[in-house]
Amino acid sequence: MVLHRAAGYDLLARVLTFGREGPFRDRMPRLADLQPGEAMLDVACGTGTLAIAAKRLVGPAGSVAGVDASAKMIDRARSKAVRAGLEIDFVNATAQEIPFPNEHFDFVVGTLMLHHLSKPARSIFFREARRVLKPGARLLLIDFGRPARQSRLPRLHRHGHVDMDAVGVLLTEAGFKIAESGAIGTMNLNFVRATASESRPA
Repeated sequence: MVLHRAAGYDLLARVLTFGREGPFRDRMPRLADLQPGEAMLDVACGTGTLAIAAKRLVGPAGSVAGVDASAKMIDRARSKAVRAGLEIDFVNATAQEIPFPNEHFDFVVGTLMLHHLSKPARSIFFREARRVLKPGARLLLIDFGRPARQSRLPRLHRHGHVDMDAVGVLLTEAGFKIAESGAIGTMNLNFVRATASESRPA
């Protein structure tokens, strides 16, 4: 599933996080302990809000890239980066075909995107993420878990919940070691943090 309405994406994100989309996005790089000088990839980056926050953290010595399957999202992300005066490499590409070389990044993040992927597509994405991560580098995934009570918001966004335990199994198969998982504390969002193994699976 590809979201193409870039002009409405930022508004939708604010609605789904009850107006806390800015603080939520700013918190994500810190959850992964992103350091100055590191290289980060934001998969399904949307309009680039998280990538822009990350670039401010890694500084001039670091680098940030973002990929999204929607060309309109990428165009808007590039415009936002230019207005912010930041150099970020935004590329129109899918999570299943990440156009970067092996062992290139210190950190890969995917927020609110797993629920758009089928189980086979998730497995392909995880293998790609492992490929572009350096050995011992970090992966952070955040998505909607099962809500504690019925809400109209999941229907509005047409997403289902993501079973992070099942995601952990797929990550292990793709060459990751699970470091931590749990609730974000905002709405029904859950996360899983993993590190890339020293060698990639055959």
